[in-house]
Amino acid sequence: MSRAEIRPYRPGDLDALYDICLKTSASGGDASHLHAEPRIVGEIYAAPYAVLRPDLALVIEDAEGVAAYMVGTDDTVAFDARLEAEWWPRVRPLYADPKDIPFAARNADQQRAARIHRPIATPRPLTDAYPAHLHINLLPRLQGQGLGERLVTTWLDLLKARGANGVHLGCSAGNARALRFYDRYGFRRFAVDPPWPGTVWMVLDL
Repeated sequence: MSRAEIRPYRPGDLDALYDICLKTSASGGDASHLHAEPRIVGEIYAAPYAVLRPDLALVIEDAEGVAAYMVGTDDTVAFDARLEAEWWPRVRPLYADPKDIPFAARNADQQRAARIHRPIATPRPLTDAYPAHLHINLLPRLQGQGLGERLVTTWLDLLKARGANGVHLGCSAGNARALRFYDRYGFRRFAVDPPWPGTVWMVLDL
């Protein structure tokens, strides 16, 4: 493959999604140094979408391999129910529950493990108005070439074909590059009460 191409996700791409998720999860930067469990971030933000909703999973592949993905769902509340029934039961035994460790004393793996054992639902006003949600990550070698915009547009076309009329996402407040990208694309900020420290919620009408 001589240049980067957007294509549908294939089951053989799953390891690449775990790797990309880890290498972009520190506010857009590589979080490998933070995690002794290299797959734990992907267990939350990448793999379940690819496994449970492969129809809404896209990747970008170049000569070096898969270097970007976009995943999501057209119904966040229904997807959360599927996670509880089909995904979390198989993942929870892999990671100890840090419930007895004070929040301030938890390391990065324990913070993620807490989300696996006790998922936090997205604020209902957000899911009521914008039921779909997405996750997108590109390795640095694909950034700055317009590929992110193309990937979002291609994915949103899939979403609209399923009848979705609004989508949301949560972005780290420290990820300035991603926030600029979403602003340029046309997403707008959505305030929730109470606020989620460290998270900027953004929405787009379809």
